[in-house]
Amino acid sequence: MIAALAGGVGGAKLADGLARLLGDKLSVIVNTGDDFEHLGLAISPDLDTVTYTLAGIANPETGWGVAGESWNALDQVAKLGGPGWFRLGDKDIALHLVRSQRLRRGENLTAVTADICARLGIAARILPMTDDSVHTLVDTAEGPLAFQDYFVARRCEIPVTGFRFAGIADAKPSPAVVSVLNDRTLDAVMICPSNPFVSVDPILGLPGLRDLLVQRTCPLLAVSPIIGGTAVKGPAAKMMRELGLDVSATSVAGHYRGLIDGLVIDTADAGLAGTIEAMGIKTLVTPTLMKTAEDRTVLAQSCLDFAAALRR
Repeated sequence: MIAALAGGVGGAKLADGLARLLGDKLSVIVNTGDDFEHLGLAISPDLDTVTYTLAGIANPETGWGVAGESWNALDQVAKLGGPGWFRLGDKDIALHLVRSQRLRRGENLTAVTADICARLGIAARILPMTDDSVHTLVDTAEGPLAFQDYFVARRCEIPVTGFRFAGIADAKPSPAVVSVLNDRTLDAVMICPSNPFVSVDPILGLPGLRDLLVQRTCPLLAVSPIIGGTAVKGPAAKMMRELGLDVSATSVAGHYRGLIDGLVIDTADAGLAGTIEAMGIKTLVTPTLMKTAEDRTVLAQSCLDFAAALRR
């Protein structure tokens, strides 16, 4: 039994590798801090990326959205003067319509997600981190920006000075998440190679969740999203530079220090292993770049073997 914390394309890829090996023995706890409402629809970008990836229907070129997508609805929205900056494909809109309708009826996000996953044939459990509203804000010299305004509308071009999670003090992990992390049969918790600041920190920042992880009886390991001084995808490396951090797996280790037992780093960063080990964090050096489905499965198996070694 494995629990994985994930958000974004990198997290979804490792979650997919784990799902191929574990099936219904995997629970993926997904960031919802970048959820927002657009065109009256409830959009959950990280949740959808993980869902589409594990369903085998994600766009292989972008890593997000649906393969074979069309854009008729969005094109018409733009013609009618509506906002076209957030790319919603026709198939993608279908999921948002169903989710939004059911949420308005009073169902919670966890239940809606579980049913969608069942209909898409996903064996693993995909769990929103919370059923409450949490909104990631990016602090900049221009003031705070909602995450999607920063990430999509502004294309991450403006320098960041920090991050906040509006509503998190009043939010709580969903009962399903608490149940998974309290399960004494859990063999390991894994933090996928997701952005530490905007994909993982919202999950870890939920009141009581870090305590659940500290009290666990199984190993907790993370996979570095930084390879050779750069991020495979997304703005993690840029954020590190702007926050005055060294863009390296060592900074990732420092960010999770005191919480994780082990860190998986790429062979390109083998020279950093000693420094990370000196922090009291066991290190596995292995290829972590996931270009193919086989890469995902191989890395997932390496992580499972590493977790088993940490248990021993």
